[in-house]
Amino acid sequence: MLLINLQPTEAMDHATFDTGQWLAYCGACPLPEMANTFLRCGIPFRSVSGYLEDERAWARIGRWIKAAGVRGALRTGRHGLMGHLYPGMLDVSTDLTLVTANLGGHVETLEFDDLRVRVAAVTDQEVTERIGLARDTFEVDPSVQDEDFRWAARVSVGLDALVDDFGLDSLAYYHRGLDGEQHERLGAGMILGASLLTARGIPAAGEYELRTSLAMLIVDRLGGGGSFTELQALNFRDNVVEMGHDGPAHLSISRRRPLLRGLGVYHGKRGWGVSVEFDVRHGPVTLAGIAQQRDGSFRLVVSTGQVVGGPLLRIGNTTSRVDFGCDPGEWTDAWSATGISHHWALGIGNLIPELRATRGPARHRADRG
Repeated sequence: MLLINLQPTEAMDHATFDTGQWLAYCGACPLPEMANTFLRCGIPFRSVSGYLEDERAWARIGRWIKAAGVRGALRTGRHGLMGHLYPGMLDVSTDLTLVTANLGGHVETLEFDDLRVRVAAVTDQEVTERIGLARDTFEVDPSVQDEDFRWAARVSVGLDALVDDFGLDSLAYYHRGLDGEQHERLGAGMILGASLLTARGIPAAGEYELRTSLAMLIVDRLGGGGSFTELQALNFRDNVVEMGHDGPAHLSISRRRPLLRGLGVYHGKRGWGVSVEFDVRHGPVTLAGIAQQRDGSFRLVVSTGQVVGGPLLRIGNTTSRVDFGCDPGEWTDAWSATGISHHWALGIGNLIPELRATRGPARHRADRG
């Protein structure tokens, strides 16, 4: 429940107002009355007090509206989980029941064969059209092989069908494969299609990272984009943390037109093909991840920093240099100590106020939002 108490102007005109005009400004009087009643009835609430042209008040109201959108997306969302856990990545394993228990929604367990049959049904015309869309969206590096490009486009069309058929709001996936068999090729061909899905508000995360796909969904609904991210290196000379991933990526937060690069091998998985490369838009950014605690609860872990310029690797990754205003090693130790998994969502802007608004409302204290 959000109580909005906005009086007409900043203050009354005391010299000319009569009782009727005063009462137009008296919305503050019943606010404690309603607050007391809601508390005694166990109804969670927040309030925003201000005046009609009060930008601060409208900013707070806007946060609650965005927060309601996030809570609604989680409560009713359908989250795809396709493939199997990346071998050895115990930190990213998620108890699926805890997703519904903590956030609501439904986790739809998918097989890579669900994707395989849809990719097999894609027509050559659809592949050609998807390549055209990719060329309009990306700068295509000469390293991209035509066969790999067509395969990534075919998988992209199949992914769209998978998302539509299962009504998915997010997707996490991984399949290891071996010796170039069909499932390995499907897993390796996902980055183009997953990045296009993420850009249109259906976040897709590799390496079976369900909690990160959920964090990406939260950041996206708050307007920050939200790209699949991990630590890559610490730069003690320039005092920055270098982070990113080999796709998928949220294309809307790229500093310039994103690049498609051809790779003979991906950095963290079997397969080869087309990957996405860019630097996140320079300026304030927010990191957000969901940590699963020992007692089964979820914890939202966040940090803010600044993406700054400088040299970047050119290996088909979404690498950015983030300045947290402190020693990179100390920040990394503090971030790791929270229990975050080694993936998270990176979005543009300082989203701390919006992320705080997504929490359940405080019942016994003033919450200044």
